[in-house]
Amino acid sequence: MAHITLNRESERPLKVIGLMSGTSMDGIDAAYLETDGGQMVRPGPAVSIPFAPQFRARLTAFVASAPERAGGAAEALEAELTDLHAVAVRQLMENLDGDMGDLDLVGFHGQTVWHRPAEGETWQMGDGERLAKALGLPVAFDFRSDDVRAGGQGAPLLPAYHAALAAGTGDGLAVLNIGGVANVTWVGAAPGAESPELLGFDTGPGNGLIDDWVARRLGLSMDRDGAIAAAGRVDEGVLAQLMSHVYFAARPPKSLDRYAFDVSPVTHLSTEDGAATLTAFTAAAVAEGLAHCPRRAGRLLVTGGGRHNPTLMAELRRRTGADVVAVEEVGWQGDALEAQGFAYLAVRCLRGLPITFPGTTGVASPLKGGRIVAP
Repeated sequence: MAHITLNRESERPLKVIGLMSGTSMDGIDAAYLETDGGQMVRPGPAVSIPFAPQFRARLTAFVASAPERAGGAAEALEAELTDLHAVAVRQLMENLDGDMGDLDLVGFHGQTVWHRPAEGETWQMGDGERLAKALGLPVAFDFRSDDVRAGGQGAPLLPAYHAALAAGTGDGLAVLNIGGVANVTWVGAAPGAESPELLGFDTGPGNGLIDDWVARRLGLSMDRDGAIAAAGRVDEGVLAQLMSHVYFAARPPKSLDRYAFDVSPVTHLSTEDGAATLTAFTAAAVAEGLAHCPRRAGRLLVTGGGRHNPTLMAELRRRTGADVVAVEEVGWQGDALEAQGFAYLAVRCLRGLPITFPGTTGVASPLKGGRIVAP
């Protein structure tokens, strides 16, 4: 469990753009945020830039191959990926009718290639120095490495931002992010408390296995609106087999690589039943994860692409018993939330504030993280 102090002596809010390319590898989210790195957060506009199909195919193949080290192919792909992030920043500033000189900082997560905290390794592809030069702005990046080197999980990184947003929304709130992997932040603070109580961890697969399954069977990038799963039946025996994985018995904090699970347990099922079972697996893993929270989360705010899947949302309601709603219900911007979070962490990095905590990554004490590079 982590108690974190979001505020220190008042400092002026900074104007920041945060950038995120998630484990779904479908594109880049860029979001504008004004924040002091504490409880003052003022979200602004955002854009999503989809990857061209050819680039997404190359990136996905590279990540799935789990390369052991960077080489010439990796460097070329990293340069292209970084340049696409610069395009996203320029597009957002154009939408804002703003000038690059109006910005103070950019927060750049990069693309996770692998995440192996037990081996002390995590790799987020992205050249912070190249991006800083392209934009003429300071860039904060490499947010996970310090935590992993210190024995932490290096994930999830956004509980501090969730806590800042959640101030005033009540006790026992959980924020569930469903990307390729699903992760939850439990916020147990009284409204407006200076030291929110936090727990954060990966619950299990998110959309990743569902995407892999429909790609394998139908050549699709996703189960749009959960329609394929809705046409199938959950195989409870296979689901029980999936839920017997040792990961679910481990106490948090804990984190997962995108490829820690695969679709092999459902290969004997029909396309529809496989999709239904994998969708139920994501929801059952969330329910198991919530059981680790100190108190029941009566409300589950869902962000990430998974919130657009009605079948998954229904499974979450059924298996958790919580009030499951998209984050838009409380006025948050679901499509921009992760990018906003990295804008927020960039300011904390710049100002020497911790970004990871014992209750969120398992690190021994609150830890600063990230690197700042000048243009």
